[in-house]
Amino acid sequence: MEKKSLVLLLCFIVMAMPMVKGVELGPKAVEKWFENLSHAKQKVTRFHFYFHDIVSGKNPTAIQIAQSNTTAKSPTLFGFVAMIDDPLTVGPEPNSTIVGRAQGIYGSADQKEAALLMNLNFVFTTGKYNGSTLSVLGRNPVFNQYREMPIVGGSGVFRLAQGIATAKTVWFNLTSGDAVVEYNVIVRHYSH
Repeated sequence: MEKKSLVLLLCFIVMAMPMVKGVELGPKAVEKWFENLSHAKQKVTRFHFYFHDIVSGKNPTAIQIAQSNTTAKSPTLFGFVAMIDDPLTVGPEPNSTIVGRAQGIYGSADQKEAALLMNLNFVFTTGKYNGSTLSVLGRNPVFNQYREMPIVGGSGVFRLAQGIATAKTVWFNLTSGDAVVEYNVIVRHYSH
């Protein structure tokens, strides 16, 4: 694709993106939001959804982007890195209603245990949180029944958010590597 076409495509994508509901965007709006922060009340919001990590088939939602020259010899795939754009759904079924996307990177970061470093955003695409995000940065020991990862921030309605995402694998195909993970998220954020 030539440079001019790429620039036009990027401009179209930016203009077509949904606006964050209930929150003004832009530097001046953020500055005003911070000025009013002392009057804001803290609020707790809870989410329950399912993360569909599909690495197989014609339309994977997670693809390998890197590995070290020793990854294949490692029992934990240490050094493996994947980029994801996984659907977040109301239920565990693949055709369940989509409420958002999990977009980011995970990589095998432990030489002795299957544990991922997760660096991703939960991007909400429906309802009152449409266009807002929550950012996850943490360790995910994938074979533990429950895993806890910190919510370290967010955007839109979730500016300055803090919280915890608890993950539990619902389904995992050892052959394909596909998985469905249940998430319970509790987050503290501000409302004006």
